[in-house]
Amino acid sequence: MALDQSFVGRTYPPTAPYEVGREKIREFAEAVGDPNPVYTDPDAAKALGHQDVIAPPTFPFVITFKASGQVVLDPELGLDYGRVVHGDQKFSYTRPVRAGDRLSVTVTIEAIKSLAGNDVIDVRGEVHDESGEHVVTALMKLVARAPEGE
Repeated sequence: MALDQSFVGRTYPPTAPYEVGREKIREFAEAVGDPNPVYTDPDAAKALGHQDVIAPPTFPFVITFKASGQVVLDPELGLDYGRVVHGDQKFSYTRPVRAGDRLSVTVTIEAIKSLAGNDVIDVRGEVHDESGEHVVTALMKLVARAPEGE
């Protein structure tokens, strides 16, 4: 059954702040196999003009995916999360994520489509620091596969 189009444009409350730590950045960089010293060495980051280590470009997925849980777990939307796969991900930066940032995410349902019986949901996550400065926008596409036989 197709999802309700009236959810397009729905915005959920901002998440509680997530404090970005050096160790979390290091762990993420290691997990994605990126040895760039700007992610682990404050002196290397400062040599490039940053205040502290910065996070790899896909690091915001950690907090934006969690924030998108407000969408996928919204009982009014009725999405069957057991059928959801991650379809696409894009990031648009104002500035890099830095160690010490306290980031909150506000998610909005951008679009809902039905394709070959699958529900496709576009979710935008706006990430701001605690001063309200925009850091990054994450665009995520979630696909809820059609039940077999439909």
